[in-house]
Amino acid sequence: MGFTRAELESFRGRSVDDLMPEHPKLVFVGINPGLWTAATGTHFAHPGNRFYPALAAAGIIPRMPRFADGFTDEDRRMFLDAGIGISNLVHRATARADELDREELREGAARLEADVAMWHPLVVAVVGLTAYRQGFGRPNAKAGRQEERLGGAELWVVPNPSGLNAHATVADLARAYAEPARAAGIELHRPEA
Repeated sequence: MGFTRAELESFRGRSVDDLMPEHPKLVFVGINPGLWTAATGTHFAHPGNRFYPALAAAGIIPRMPRFADGFTDEDRRMFLDAGIGISNLVHRATARADELDREELREGAARLEADVAMWHPLVVAVVGLTAYRQGFGRPNAKAGRQEERLGGAELWVVPNPSGLNAHATVADLARAYAEPARAAGIELHRPEA
């Protein structure tokens, strides 16, 4: 599946529903949906995004989903059955995360805390250090496990998988994502050869 620029632009401002199991163990929180994500209804769906390759490389999921065309029911079930949820700090789709302002990120952080308190996951992993720093008012935060909790959950900050964060490889991302998964009790699979 492909989209023209005009088709993608028509999804600007739309939101994507959270992918949330009834009893989440681990919730990954992106910054906001990109236009490709809004078009497909699948988080981190842009073909160049390294989120799912990193999850598969880490063994967090047993196989690579077909994310660029939108999840199949089987893909969705793989996450839900494993207790893995996906949400966003800000629900408004943009072409780039830098189109969001600090106030929007702060409002998203406050809403997320309330959502997390309702979902009761063991661990939340915010995907993107800069967005975490701005949204949560922690300008000096470092990646990794945070001292504070969020809505009762253990809180982690992990690198952004966007191709714009090119210095982080899929292997780097896989190592970073495996840590909160282990903390949440997610059984890691051996990556397929």
